[in-house]
Amino acid sequence: MTENQRLKILREILNLSQGEFSIAIGRKQGSVSDIERGRNSVDGILELLKLKFNVNPVWLKTGEGEMFLDAGPEISEAPAGVPYFNVELSKIQEKNLSMLEEEPEYYVNFRPFNDCTAYLPVYGDSMYPKYASGEIIAVKEINNHEVILWGEAYLVITNAGSNNLRTIKLLFEHPDPSKIILRSSNPNYKGDTVIERGTIFSLYIIKGKITRSQM
Repeated sequence: MTENQRLKILREILNLSQGEFSIAIGRKQGSVSDIERGRNSVDGILELLKLKFNVNPVWLKTGEGEMFLDAGPEISEAPAGVPYFNVELSKIQEKNLSMLEEEPEYYVNFRPFNDCTAYLPVYGDSMYPKYASGEIIAVKEINNHEVILWGEAYLVITNAGSNNLRTIKLLFEHPDPSKIILRSSNPNYKGDTVIERGTIFSLYIIKGKITRSQM
């Protein structure tokens, strides 16, 4: 496996599109594409990846050692890292995750996702294979609902105007700018859901995932 292939694997593990990955490290998407295709070396972004995601430069260049300088997610009962709430989305009554009255089961200290708001479990298969039941997703609250990365997965929490939805879906642009299209990634779940932007209480982009076995 080449360093270029390892970069692509890293990006996919972080669950970032080429565009998101490029923004995160301050490079043009074409530059990232050229590296993944083997046209350029990873040398120019090694330090950026180390600082941004705690990537092990030795692993990226040679394949030796661990992918991240941290051994992996660390779990603690102390409030360090990002809280993990073992709740089903459909049972969340609050307008946003910060209003949850229950205490987190624990905190996950995993540097690539330490800017997130919370970790939550995935239930159901509507987002399979992107997110499978039993996996843990890292979500980050988006304050500006006018800036959405179309085609990416979000946790959406709405009011009664959109039937009090609590769901994970891919978001797509609607011809009417006051509306948003919600779509499952599982091809067995056919049909889109269209909601009014104004009915959204809270919006969280899904930055990545880890499996229960990692925890």
